[in-house]
Amino acid sequence: MPGSRVPGRTWTVRLTGHADHSASVTCSTEACRMPPRSKDTAALKRFAAEHVRAHARLATVRPDTACACRAAQCSLHEARTQCTGSTLLVLVHNPAVGQVWTLAEICQSCAPLIAHTAILGRSQPQDRQGRQGPPAASVPAPATAPAAVPVPVAGGFSSPQAAPEAPHRRRASST
Repeated sequence: MPGSRVPGRTWTVRLTGHADHSASVTCSTEACRMPPRSKDTAALKRFAAEHVRAHARLATVRPDTACACRAAQCSLHEARTQCTGSTLLVLVHNPAVGQVWTLAEICQSCAPLIAHTAILGRSQPQDRQGRQGPPAASVPAPATAPAAVPVPVAGGFSSPQAAPEAPHRRRASST
């Protein structure tokens, strides 16, 4: 049926620790070959990150893709939204957890609502004959707030806004 959308794809790479202090890497794509279980978790973590990058390099974001997040009942984010906009290839990886990388085709509305994301690709619109057109308009990645620089607070005051201006004193000349 013309105009119908294909389901969004998702790839998940996971580093799993075991009781004997070894680890293993799994990929949601069954055809992918993974290294054997190992006690060198640092090497396995590097492998997992590179494996996700390889999937990202090979994936062409399809313009007729439905949001993979919607197919998962928007489980990647808490806020509800209407799935709209062009399709983006998004990497979801929380560095604090560090053991799961999810690569997914997500719509423009859901992508900013998902924490710890990086936009890796955008779909290109198709013309009426199904040919890809010029690259889609730029969508800003979710911005993280820059670290706040602590403002010195004068003694006796609880906030920088309440601190009075420091008086400028002149030194007496010794002539």
